[in-house]
Amino acid sequence: MDKRKQRGKNITRRDFITKVGKGAAGAGIATMVAPLLAKSALAAKPKRDYILIGYINPSTGPLAAFGAPSPWVDNRAVHQINAEGGIYLKEYGKKFPLKYKLLDSESSPTKAAELASRLVLQDKVDILMPAHTPDTVNPVAAIAERLKVPCICIDAPIEDWLMGGPYHWSFLHFWSAQHDITRVYMGMWDQLDTNKVVGGLWPNDPDGTSWAKFFAEQGPKRGYKIIDQGRFPFFMKDFGAQINAFKKAKVEIVTGVMIPPDFATAMRQFRQTGFKPKIITMGKAILFPSAVGALGSELGEGLTTELWWSPYHPFKSSLTGETPRQLCNAWEKSTGKQWTPPIGYKHSGWEIIKDVLTRASSLDKEKIRRAIASTNLSTIVGPVNYNKNNYSRTPLVGGQWTKGKKWKWVQKIVFNKGQESIPLTGSLKPIHYR
Repeated sequence: MDKRKQRGKNITRRDFITKVGKGAAGAGIATMVAPLLAKSALAAKPKRDYILIGYINPSTGPLAAFGAPSPWVDNRAVHQINAEGGIYLKEYGKKFPLKYKLLDSESSPTKAAELASRLVLQDKVDILMPAHTPDTVNPVAAIAERLKVPCICIDAPIEDWLMGGPYHWSFLHFWSAQHDITRVYMGMWDQLDTNKVVGGLWPNDPDGTSWAKFFAEQGPKRGYKIIDQGRFPFFMKDFGAQINAFKKAKVEIVTGVMIPPDFATAMRQFRQTGFKPKIITMGKAILFPSAVGALGSELGEGLTTELWWSPYHPFKSSLTGETPRQLCNAWEKSTGKQWTPPIGYKHSGWEIIKDVLTRASSLDKEKIRRAIASTNLSTIVGPVNYNKNNYSRTPLVGGQWTKGKKWKWVQKIVFNKGQESIPLTGSLKPIHYR
């Protein structure tokens, strides 16, 4: 009896489904499709209601001067992006506010890689943004490639960055050591009367290795003899061997790409040993007034270096509409500190992020990657348009440090060949020794 009742129930259920299927096919299809559409729409929604950027910056350590404008620049730019609710992502039909997580690489490549892994695997960031020199940028780009996350890189010479390639997920906007540094440095040297004998101080790091190669290749073509004693480790205590070789070769120009503590040591030993080159053009070490001031009251006068960005650059922010002068004035008024080139590059990173996410209109990583690849944007540091090797060259000029009025040390633009839209603000002078 129980079995017959159960069988009756089964038949009834079967009959019911059959009747509904035959008698109300349209309604049945609609009933089946609706849950599928709902499920699909639900799957398309992101896991959180905001966009998250993983930002790795050398806030401490030997490269801290590069990272110093964070988080001032970052907070200001993100506030501007979020002022009207964030970035509209068409795929989800609404605006998403932008947030970022700023972590300190401590100027360490190992630390930078560890932080990048954590940001991707634990925090599930939508985009990585490493900033300032290959020490921080390259390890993060490597993690981005391995974990397939879009990565916008800031401030690493192109050739040094390419050593970690080829890249699919990572993109860089900056200048070339091979084509821009050598052009700017030797362009400055050509302006003064010297014997064209150059002493190189290139450390055992990606910058030092590549720059030594480029000057060895291009220097003789321009009539310069290069004296190179080989690579040396960070935090050298004694540059006696290099100085003796330079004296013996009658070096009148010294160049290199040193961290600030090593350059300070070398400069003190130059003075102690009576070595007095006419020109000292040093990459990395004297990009900032704080580093020049740390050398002492006299040692900074007349030093030359590359200048990536300044209040005099003729560009405008796609995010705020500000000129470089206006951005620098805002920084100085707000912080009471002198402007530095990383301010512009940090700001440009946020310009690119907003532009990319707006065009991608999605948090799908492949769509974001494709949007980065197709970037064609006028930024506060100049045009950014990534090529097939995922980089975009930005302008570079030459600057010389001298004592100022408002600020103790100011940088004059003394070489602009090939970038004449960036005006000269001074003329190159040989170092004057008392």
